Amino acid sequence: MPPLNVHAPDAVGAPVGGGYSLVQVASGAWSVRSLREGETFHPVIGPAAEAEALYVRQMRLPERAAAVPDEFVVWDVGLGAAANVIAVVRAMGGVHARLRVESFDHSAEPLRFARAEALRLGYFEGFHETVQALLERRDVSFRHGCCHVRWRFHEADFPGWLVGGAGDVPSPEAILFDAFSPARNPSMWTLGVFRGLRQRVGARPATLATYSRSTLLRVTLLMAGFHVGVGHATGEKEETTMASSDPALAGRLLDEAWLARAMRSTSAEPLDGPVYQQRPLSDATRLALGRHPQFAKGG
Repeated sequence: MPPLNVHAPDAVGAPVGGGYSLVQVASGAWSVRSLREGETFHPVIGPAAEAEALYVRQMRLPERAAAVPDEFVVWDVGLGAAANVIAVVRAMGGVHARLRVESFDHSAEPLRFARAEALRLGYFEGFHETVQALLERRDVSFRHGCCHVRWRFHEADFPGWLVGGAGDVPSPEAILFDAFSPARNPSMWTLGVFRGLRQRVGARPATLATYSRSTLLRVTLLMAGFHVGVGHATGEKEETTMASSDPALAGRLLDEAWLARAMRSTSAEPLDGPVYQQRPLSDATRLALGRHPQFAKGG
């Protein structure tokens, strides 16, 4: 890989400490576990395999990036140990494209830990210097194969950053949403966060993928203004979730049968604040869901 072009940081917050360990998941791959949160990054099939299945293939990122004449912008919401971004960049090696990745996390600690354990984790191969430069400068530019890449890291509270304005960060064509679960990190899964994302997407045909298949999440995405579909299986999950501003990009759309189940669910009402609650749909949400273009008059 040619020498990196390193830029000055543009958004830095106070890192939050916390312990991490390496764990071997069911596939035999190594992954990172947050001891404080009690959650493992990319459980079951491991970091590289999950990132490839959930984000790269499902959202057809290389094909879409190749079709964009300007920068193809990816928001990586939940940088963690950087497995998702590295999988995306690696997949772009044969694509003549300009990829821009904007990563967000409240702490750089999991990435520092993973960088120190890169040998066992495996997926850092070829990206050691890139990751080290990102940790030091928060903004790196480099070439991977045919693809020109710019990768920035914003160390900040994402919900607050989103409300406060995105500065010079361009709007995304793809969103990799990989925050800790709603029960552990509810502030990242509120209706306000997803409405903010939908507002930033605007009229562009953007996609969002995430590992969760919960009714609460899917209702939240619909209420935020996305079209929502059934995502590819990964690991122990028979389904994940795809969302898009364009129904043609959301995969197999949730249908009337899913809507009927959501109406009966005891855990479907979107979170309106940073406290995890399981509630049935309110009357207002029921009415709004029924009027969503995805369901109204056949969508």
